[in-house]
Amino acid sequence: RRSSDLPSEINDSDGNTSHDHHHLKGTSSWAVSLENLLGDPAGVKQFREFLKKEFSEENVLFWLACEEFKKTQDKKQMHQKARQIYMTFLSNKSSSQVNVEGQSRMNETILEQPHPLMFQKLQDQIFNLMKYDSYSRFLKSDAFVQSRRMEEEEESGVPESTAKRASISYNT
Repeated sequence: RRSSDLPSEINDSDGNTSHDHHHLKGTSSWAVSLENLLGDPAGVKQFREFLKKEFSEENVLFWLACEEFKKTQDKKQMHQKARQIYMTFLSNKSSSQVNVEGQSRMNETILEQPHPLMFQKLQDQIFNLMKYDSYSRFLKSDAFVQSRRMEEEEESGVPESTAKRASISYNT
């Protein structure tokens, strides 16, 4: 195959594109992928605010809790955090229950042998739910569009309102 026959964007094994998006900042970076959004504390904060309004903030909170859980080394801490994640997000008594497949069959026995990746399948389900549902709506939300506009104004040094006023004054 000639290189011109290849797609312009090639994914590596972990799903990241070969293009370098590290130079992008803020909303420009968030718009590239959900991974970038979740990797930026300011992005997470704005995404959480958006999800609160959609009544689905528990999804990103569960995802973040799982990310933190995977870093846990101490067995006792792992037991505590696993129980906390289960009681907060997975138990049918939970007030912040996430909606994942097989939930009705899940019970506390999974907490007996905790390991760093015990929630991985569920975390992946929630990630995909956010990626294909909430994330696309977030990118169209007023809050995101407004943040992006403000960022672009800061970069250009010309507030949009000034540019609009200038164009209005010439339309006489």
